[in-house]
Amino acid sequence: MSTGDALAALVRDEGTRVLATLIRVTGSIDLAEDAAQDAVVRALETWPRDGVPENPRAWLLLTARRRAIDVIRREAQRAGKERAALMFSEQTPGWTPDPEEVVADDLLRLVFTCCHPTLSLDAQVALALRTLGGLSTAEVARGLLVPEPTMAKRLTRAKQKIAQARIPYRVPPTEELPARLSGVATTVYLVFNEGYAATAGTDLTRVALTAEAIRLGRLLAELMPDEPTVLGLLALMLLQDSRRQARVDANGHPVLLPDQDRTRWDRAAIAEAVEIVGRGLRRTPDRPDAYVVQASIAACHALAPSYADTNWDAIISWYDVLLSLNDGPVVRLNRAAAIAERDGPAAGLALVDAITGLDGYPWWHATRAELLHRLGEHDAARIAYQQAISRGMSEPQAHHLRRRLAELM
Repeated sequence: MSTGDALAALVRDEGTRVLATLIRVTGSIDLAEDAAQDAVVRALETWPRDGVPENPRAWLLLTARRRAIDVIRREAQRAGKERAALMFSEQTPGWTPDPEEVVADDLLRLVFTCCHPTLSLDAQVALALRTLGGLSTAEVARGLLVPEPTMAKRLTRAKQKIAQARIPYRVPPTEELPARLSGVATTVYLVFNEGYAATAGTDLTRVALTAEAIRLGRLLAELMPDEPTVLGLLALMLLQDSRRQARVDANGHPVLLPDQDRTRWDRAAIAEAVEIVGRGLRRTPDRPDAYVVQASIAACHALAPSYADTNWDAIISWYDVLLSLNDGPVVRLNRAAAIAERDGPAAGLALVDAITGLDGYPWWHATRAELLHRLGEHDAARIAYQQAISRGMSEPQAHHLRRRLAELM
């Protein structure tokens, strides 16, 4: 990563925390987004010239606060608005920066605010990904497999509903937590997924996003220590992230699971996650939880001493359980890939070709391409690789597929 890219990543990651704090302080998502964006732009203009400040987040927050105050003062028509501006001005007597533990919880408050049950689940996830994860509207649209204009409208409607319904910015009381858990868990996991396998850009992974998702998962586990969904979510993220060091080569290109050096996997994270999976399974003796099941699949991979020793029977059985809970096309695609490893590429391809609804999903085409490649169907494989690349993905992933395509030329 270049110095410029590293600086941009720092500004983006700290800017997300600043945004969460500003929403709490101002009570307005739109105002906070405008102020935070202005602070980010100023940072990218001045930090390369003047150097990164000792406390980047404090610099961004101070700059954003000033911008928010200017906006309120310029647009205010009532004295109450002017008083609101002074309430969070750094010049107000008694003003001090928020304690670190308050700042640390602002992102979690933001997740629960965005995931209020009066919003549809799609709107909850989209809004939290946009604000909490710091993802662009285009990235959110790709992550949720919808057109970008549709996503832009959905985000606008969600923010308007929060303002109109006066949804509070707080972690809800215990009795309200279960109603919001589905959206919260989905949001955190989609943030993790964008970090684990970026949908665009020059890097395969965005480590800051995976770290943030895991941190939020741990906060949720502290808040709801007996909730299977939370346990499964945290275990799943830990297991997938445990392979991070082995997933790219020295040039930043992807290293697929069969070729990874398993001595580079984080065994401490795997041990912690496997213990959490066990707790999740013990709490779901009658009806499995989807996240616990996905974590169980990941544990099968993590505990296999080598790729050749992977227990595909167990993995496929877990996928069958997952399908009983969530019979979706992506789950079917993943199960088909497992079938291909156990029963051969022809068996897997037949299942992949039977899946509908994933024409816009690059990894459906990439999976078809790989299975066709293995079967020696080179013309069809070339077309499938080209279709996968055209659907959009990060540059390292596209590089890998172009390399596979070149083998067929």
